[in-house]
Amino acid sequence: MRKAVIDVGSNSVLLVVEEKTDAGWRQVYETTAVTALGEGTKTTGRLSERGMADTLAALARMYREAREHGATEIVAAATMAARIAENTDEFLARAEAQGTPVFVLSGEDEAELGFRAVADDPTFAQYPRLSIVDPGGHSTELMTADRAAEGWQVSFRRSYPVGTLGLKSQMLGEESPDFGAILGASSAIDDLLNLNYAPGEAGHTVVLGATGTNLVSIRDRLATWQPEKVHGAYLDYEEISKAVGWMMPMSDAQRAAIVGMEPGREKTLHIGALILERFLHALGAPGCSVSVRGWRHALLERGS
Repeated sequence: MRKAVIDVGSNSVLLVVEEKTDAGWRQVYETTAVTALGEGTKTTGRLSERGMADTLAALARMYREAREHGATEIVAAATMAARIAENTDEFLARAEAQGTPVFVLSGEDEAELGFRAVADDPTFAQYPRLSIVDPGGHSTELMTADRAAEGWQVSFRRSYPVGTLGLKSQMLGEESPDFGAILGASSAIDDLLNLNYAPGEAGHTVVLGATGTNLVSIRDRLATWQPEKVHGAYLDYEEISKAVGWMMPMSDAQRAAIVGMEPGREKTLHIGALILERFLHALGAPGCSVSVRGWRHALLERGS
């Protein structure tokens, strides 16, 4: 049995196809496309025509590729941009009309599923307490929980309305933000979080999504996508902070030329790194492990 889940994010669309085996689920295919569905949504309140068109094209391709890889069940879910846009119904109707239906995932479910993707991963089985940070285009999910005999006990879970595209459309709109803009964005994130975890309270921190995976690929100069080298890799707070410092002054073209940069991420990775830095600061975490899994994996595997 093969199933597929398509993550229709605010900045990118991701497909994963997995096969059920006697040993559990095994990934057989994945692909991604940066379509910027939610670009400008924080300012206009709407999904742009270009963002919708590019995302619909990616959906059509990914539904087709999922079937080509043997998926008999395909689910597509959209996240924060679709949750906040006033014309989401139009986008959903157009997706339905082209035979690629999408539903809108709640912030609570996104945080819970993102956590499950890590909690059920043997890579992180040795940690009694986990904190998950999942930076996106318009929201960042945070969850902290402890292992218990009866399952996981959640001590904190929230979806914050801060993401790369939102900051790009507001406080970090310049291609090469200056120090004042960076400081202002940092202060705004800190004020929004209003968190001050005690030392060790976060347990082991894991980051999901493109921010973490790209930072590792760039650090290790991976010219091609190598998930086996990225998954479980560790980023310390200092190197994330330094990445913010050296990427922010660059132009999009300069960032695009960095070895390990996923095409399309050059417009937002420096902002994602800043968001991750501020969340780690609020958690009092010295760094974070990186997971190539995400809520899409947990949704696919849930109930099976």
